[in-house]
Amino acid sequence: MADILVIFVVVFIGGFIQGASGFGFGLFSMSFLPFLFTVKDSTLLGTSLALVTCMTIFIKVYKHIDMKKLAYLLSAAVIGRIAAFFVLHYFGEMDMLKKILGLVLIGMVIYILLQKRIGTRNAPKKKILPLSLGFIGGFIGGVFVVGGPFFVFYYLMVSDDKYSYNANLQATFFLTGMITIFMHGFSGDIHREFFIYFVIGVISVIAGSRLGMKWFEHLSQERIKKIASVIVALAGLNLIFFS
Repeated sequence: MADILVIFVVVFIGGFIQGASGFGFGLFSMSFLPFLFTVKDSTLLGTSLALVTCMTIFIKVYKHIDMKKLAYLLSAAVIGRIAAFFVLHYFGEMDMLKKILGLVLIGMVIYILLQKRIGTRNAPKKKILPLSLGFIGGFIGGVFVVGGPFFVFYYLMVSDDKYSYNANLQATFFLTGMITIFMHGFSGDIHREFFIYFVIGVISVIAGSRLGMKWFEHLSQERIKKIASVIVALAGLNLIFFS
């Protein structure tokens, strides 16, 4: 019962953060789920619930999607997800992955806190940037569900407005997440208990993301980002030293 309550609260807060800022569900949920499950089970649960979050947000902004700015990054992200599948499938039960996840979480937090807004006039003209960011984000997202900042970095540079940014971002999350779930589903990594936690998580994540979207115009995204980053950093340190 305690596990169910923890999952409900963690997923609700993660959904709220994603609804208010466009990303952050994976970062927040993966700071706590590995304390209850293996990294593999945590990633699969987090990815499946992230799909629900993405769809909830994407329905509101899908008209602003820009396929030209989506194509290169998404194609590389798909390759990254395929590579990540083999790592998670064969090594996802190892406790060492929790310590690696802790380091990745802290690295993501440092990146997010140091990130500065980049104008569209500085958008990259070479294809190497979306391809490299797409692959890295796809790979890390496929193993740890925290590849979002790499996608955010690129779409902030190339998007003309926040709605185009959000639409492309959610589309990337959704399509890469579907690949991860399908591959692990066919390989037998998803077990019966997973669906119980998934149903509980769906209710929580929809409520959290919808509330986050309602508060989108009223809350300071900078404040949400800083509070969430502190929590994620503490959880990352806990994973490194106490898992």
